[in-house]
Amino acid sequence: MRHLIRFAAVAGLFATAACVHGPEAPPPPPNHAPLETQATGPHARLYADCIRQAAERNSYRQVIDGGDELLLFTCDGPIAAAFWQALGPHSERMDTGFEHEGRRYRSTAKVQRDLIGVDYCTVDAAGGDARCLLTFNAGDFLIASD
Repeated sequence: MRHLIRFAAVAGLFATAACVHGPEAPPPPPNHAPLETQATGPHARLYADCIRQAAERNSYRQVIDGGDELLLFTCDGPIAAAFWQALGPHSERMDTGFEHEGRRYRSTAKVQRDLIGVDYCTVDAAGGDARCLLTFNAGDFLIASD
């Protein structure tokens, strides 16, 4: 009887494991409906102004890094200074400030491994010379050679 109970328990474990590790259901079909939008807050204007300035000055570059295809937009002057100031409370709350090579940084997200995909603003040690770098995930089209 003891062997029968043990056999039933082991068989139950195998049956459960088979269900857990069975073939995965196919993913649902993609949803092609346009995204719902809403009015922006004041921080969106900071992004738009920085990207506009970078485009007008041809101050943008690309980074291709192991599957990340990014455009990097750099702005400076009063636009970057306004962005730096606005980032203050967020950076303090999220602990995203750091120093590097004599400059102070505030980023929109915590740096995990490196600055890939992280938007940030920086000032010199005296709090001047503001610059911001914003990333745009462009995807494979950025490197397409059609």
